[in-house]
Amino acid sequence: MSGDRPVLLMADDRASSFTRYAARALTGRLVLLRFAEVRRDLSDDYLRETAHLPAFWVREGVPLEEEARRYAVWIRGLPVRPDRFCNPSEPRQAVAQRFAALVGLPHLTGRQVTWVRDKAAMKDRFRELGLRTARYARVVDAAGVERFAGACGWPLVLKPVDSFACVDTFRLTGPTSLAGIDFGARDWMVEEYLGGTEWEVCALVHDGDVLDAWPSAMPCRPLDIVDGAMNANISVATREAPPVDLKALLQRIATGMGLDHGYVHMEFFVIDGEVYAGEVGVRLAGCEITANHGHAYGFDVFGATLDVYLGHRPALRYGERRCAGDLLLPLPGSGVVRAITPREELLRIPGVVDAVLKVGVGDSVAARRASHNASGYVHVTGISIEEVEHRMREVLDVFAIDVAPATKAREAGAAHH
Repeated sequence: MSGDRPVLLMADDRASSFTRYAARALTGRLVLLRFAEVRRDLSDDYLRETAHLPAFWVREGVPLEEEARRYAVWIRGLPVRPDRFCNPSEPRQAVAQRFAALVGLPHLTGRQVTWVRDKAAMKDRFRELGLRTARYARVVDAAGVERFAGACGWPLVLKPVDSFACVDTFRLTGPTSLAGIDFGARDWMVEEYLGGTEWEVCALVHDGDVLDAWPSAMPCRPLDIVDGAMNANISVATREAPPVDLKALLQRIATGMGLDHGYVHMEFFVIDGEVYAGEVGVRLAGCEITANHGHAYGFDVFGATLDVYLGHRPALRYGERRCAGDLLLPLPGSGVVRAITPREELLRIPGVVDAVLKVGVGDSVAARRASHNASGYVHVTGISIEEVEHRMREVLDVFAIDVAPATKAREAGAAHH
């Protein structure tokens, strides 16, 4: 099927607001691409929720070319065949785009995937495009980090070149911070720690053109979030947005990387009025940042995103101009949830327009050091960044979760019986 009713093949390795929206909006025009190696990341509830959609599972340990041939046979049995492709997943970027290429769907090339996944190659490309970045270097051992520190000084940021959500990303304050780093486990890079103000921006690209850019404020930096700071992003549709031509900035990147269509998000720093490019991703932003833009501008952001992946130019008609943010609710440890503040209580807090609890009493949970670690989230609106942040702190004052470590939970259960 093609033309005005294109059909989308969408990589699906994690339930999200976007994938759930697509499952509702594109019934009959959506096929899911799933990966057996990450089956554990898809809950049984989510699989039941999406059971009405055809899903092709890429088997683990089988050459991708063979799976593409199997897909070509499998798809003949469906009433519709995908002619467009969307990958909302960062960790699945390389394999998903390669699969799309093998089955003849629009995709990122291997070179483009490198630019948006390998953070050192990404910064190389930024500099080729005339953008400022933090100083950086690939490193293979602690000695390489210390040599870099000799030129840049401490603190530094150490990260795998293909990390995301701050997983295995560390702020180093001196040589002692290197203890315990396994340099053989990943491909690493180091970069100078930038001051100034860190921002995030999202955009939609259609036919090579950046349609609009939506900035987000970060009350706390991601590297502080993974160490316990408030985990939030605030879409800024007001005059508090940074004094930067973000649409032009992202257009330079989209043109320089040959991006034809899709959702782009990027972190950047403003230091003494100068912009420093951080990192860019060609997929939906993490946490609930995309949904924030819908609340801040008053439009169907997920519908507009689907449009660009289906080959249509969305009409971006805004009904609001306010600030709206997502606050991720804490998940303080691993174990079994004994108590959690009800959703209804969170919705009574001024400015809270939505609340989602991902866990409930009796659920087993696993916390991890990552910027998306959470027990749920709320969307909070206000007239300014300050008002939204104040309301978010009210939510944190009200919200409580009690997680019993697994051993204690087992002991309590045994005592009960």
